[in-house]
Amino acid sequence: MQTIRISQLNLPVKEDAASAPGQTEKERQALLLKKAARMLHVRPEMISSLTIVRHGIDARKKPDILHVYSVDVTLAKGGISAEEVVRKCKDPRVRAAERPAFSFPSAGRDAAARMAAHAGGDCRPVIVGSGPAGLFAAYLLAEHGHKPLLLERGRCAEERTRDVRRFWESGELSPSSNVQFGEGGAGTFSDGKLYTSVKDREGFFSEILRIFVAHGAPEEILYEAHPHIGTDCLVKILKSMRERMLAAGADIRFETQMTGLVTEQLSGESAGASGSGPASGRKRRITGILTDKGEISCARVILAIGHSARDTYEMLHAEGIAMEAKPFAAGFRIAHPQHLINEAMYGIADPKTLSAAPYKLTYRTASGRSVYSFCMCPGGYIINASSEEGRLCVNGMSYADRGGRYANSAIVVNVTPEDAGPELLLGIAFQRRMEEAAFLAGVGAVPVSDFAAFRKGASCAEQGQPPEGGGAGGGMELSGEVFRGKAVSASLNGILPRPLEEALVEGILQFDRTIPGFAGGDALLAAVESRTSAPLRMVRDAADLQSVSLSGLYPCGEGAGYAGGIMSAAADGIRCAKACAASFVS
Repeated sequence: MQTIRISQLNLPVKEDAASAPGQTEKERQALLLKKAARMLHVRPEMISSLTIVRHGIDARKKPDILHVYSVDVTLAKGGISAEEVVRKCKDPRVRAAERPAFSFPSAGRDAAARMAAHAGGDCRPVIVGSGPAGLFAAYLLAEHGHKPLLLERGRCAEERTRDVRRFWESGELSPSSNVQFGEGGAGTFSDGKLYTSVKDREGFFSEILRIFVAHGAPEEILYEAHPHIGTDCLVKILKSMRERMLAAGADIRFETQMTGLVTEQLSGESAGASGSGPASGRKRRITGILTDKGEISCARVILAIGHSARDTYEMLHAEGIAMEAKPFAAGFRIAHPQHLINEAMYGIADPKTLSAAPYKLTYRTASGRSVYSFCMCPGGYIINASSEEGRLCVNGMSYADRGGRYANSAIVVNVTPEDAGPELLLGIAFQRRMEEAAFLAGVGAVPVSDFAAFRKGASCAEQGQPPEGGGAGGGMELSGEVFRGKAVSASLNGILPRPLEEALVEGILQFDRTIPGFAGGDALLAAVESRTSAPLRMVRDAADLQSVSLSGLYPCGEGAGYAGGIMSAAADGIRCAKACAASFVS
């Protein structure tokens, strides 16, 4: 054992002075070193290094708010051993540091010959989609010598940013370059959250954060309990990652959309791209893909299309790729003044040394539906996130400093396959109906109502009365302080099916007990949050991660139904890339 992990080292948050103890880097390190030495029963000079591995805020006992740290320390050579220190300490907060080791199959010097031997022809791995899953799959394959081809239907991050700004200012939508499509995927225009509740047993999350930092993200994301990057920072990181991939031999083609699959039947003696043949139940293997720029020969495709590639879902369904309906969620965005959230979470309306406060809320209604906050954006903006003409959806976005005056979050209700209908593609139709209703309600702009008006309208609908018009009260203006893209006051009643409306009202009233004012006059609702996750899952084999229908096809990330957020999608991209790379070198 070389390193000792110490958990729950606490330092007070002091709001009475900008340079209070524990707030500057130098003072913080000195205080942590003293506390660590005291906990280990050693002198401070016996500690040769101290590294912060996790930092969070404990605001459960307001106003006594604490910084909570986990640190790794190493001891100076020639003194007491780390094993003996841990043994003598007998404190559950002290243990041997364990960091999962990350590994990835390298192509090796004879990669080209070995790839050709597996299936012949052009056998470089092809990745479809450059959201977090596709991006990290391509990055790791490129870094380890596999020279991938990355296809993206949208444009590069810099051009995409201009297209999105133009849409927000003029309403001119580009169907292939928007908030959903383009380099970086939907996560580019979001809060940029980099945390997940999934355990990092394979070292994927640590590797993802390391790569982000290597390309310009702040080092704090390596240890913050709730790290985020922000849209402004993400765009620069994406460009840097792209340049690194190109230098490593990757081929990246923007504005290139996959439109079909090229496959061949497997004979009784044939094996698939990685030794998977008829014994696995697969009858076909992939030999290429069709794009709007022509055909590409390939034996392995990582399919990371994202949750909004509805035309691609339809094509895959027609091609006989096994998919199944899965639950998703839908609802509205809710916005409040950030000081209201700060007061509730910190007991301080305008903190000087703390960042804008986040929240996480969940509730189960009397009818058994789940209502919860999703993609909460402190100091952020509600954005028009549409990708289809005549349909409108919203999302939340923040910049790196989370400096906006308003907080927003999706408040969503679970939607089951029973709600949407029994047929496979009915989940997409369900989403589209809500988005069409939202588009009509706002006449192309984001429709907004205060919660009181929406609640009254839901009550009228329950009694069989027509809802009244919506209103955006509470002193909030429909401006750039809250929104990106045009927003108008409108009735939101009828956009969601009635059971979802009723659950949403019940949930928001319940959340008001946790955050006073949550259901008050300052609460604005914006419609419609319909893209929380994919309504479908592409069925893949748990062992080799290939489609159960088609050998050589690796369904991946959010669009395949195996992730929900930047980190889990990126991790699934690495997981599929490892499986793909292993099939080359095995």
